[in-house]
Amino acid sequence: MQLILYSKPGCHLCEGLQAKLEQIKTLEFDLEIRDITTREDWVERYQYEVPVLCQKIDQQENPLPRPSPRISVAKLEQILREHIQTI
Repeated sequence: MQLILYSKPGCHLCEGLQAKLEQIKTLEFDLEIRDITTREDWVERYQYEVPVLCQKIDQQENPLPRPSPRISVAKLEQILREHIQTI
């Protein structure tokens, strides 16, 4: 499974979500971090929304629910299990 995290430098919410995703051990996924400041279309789309987490399936990106910044790693894992699509 591939997850994409749209992020920007200096975003504490983005850094916190990334750290929690990296702590999940019971789900296997590849995490791609995309810096929105590297592309104008990403800035226009996500500048007020980061962090944005998506699941990539084939060539489509399916946005996942935005977790609270205070979410625990265990709760984040539970939410991912509920919302990810298996192929």
